[in-house]
Amino acid sequence: MKLAIVGYGKMGRLIEQLAPEYGFIVHAKLDLNDDLRKAGGAEVAVEFTAPGAVARNVETLAALGVPVVVGTTGWPEQMERVRAASQRYRIGVVWSPNFSIGVNVFIRVVREAARLLESEPQYGAWAWEIHHHTKKDAPSGTLLKLVDEMEAAGYSHPIDTSANRAGAHPGTHEIGFDSSADTITLRHTARSREGFARGALKAAQWVPGKFGVFKFEDVLFGKE
Repeated sequence: MKLAIVGYGKMGRLIEQLAPEYGFIVHAKLDLNDDLRKAGGAEVAVEFTAPGAVARNVETLAALGVPVVVGTTGWPEQMERVRAASQRYRIGVVWSPNFSIGVNVFIRVVREAARLLESEPQYGAWAWEIHHHTKKDAPSGTLLKLVDEMEAAGYSHPIDTSANRAGAHPGTHEIGFDSSADTITLRHTARSREGFARGALKAAQWVPGKFGVFKFEDVLFGKE
């Protein structure tokens, strides 16, 4: 399939490198200031740009009939525009705060732990993460997703949340539950950006022919 890469930074270059493994030919490589109409003719696009550009990029790609995988984080206030573009042009959009398969399994483990400890008030909880100094959003979308999932599972006790930015760290997320008797620590550590790129390419294989806005967990586990 013909793939358009929108956002030709570190992630874009890694996606280009891995694309042939997933059956893709790179049709277009576009940066923020390039004309997105050059993506016309692609069968799917992967978007890793900047939060403020997401809705505009999806609208342009949707008008071209190109389904989109959005890997950019920090843009939830634009979701209605993205949904509207998907509906108007009847294309599929897959988004996620984190396209790592391991992270999405980790989120499910955290959700279950929160559900099991919901009725145990002696346990306090924390949520912490660290990323490289160039990451724009803090706390990350993944950490916010983890906290949301804990609360959705019924965990109503306070969750102390913190984030650090330093060096070139690709990303660690940690959830902990602590009581006077013991501590439970759940942690996911990324070794590189490769997991995010592979997840985005997996979503790009899946979304052509779909209609609507989907999360990466829909790709991995089916729509609930």
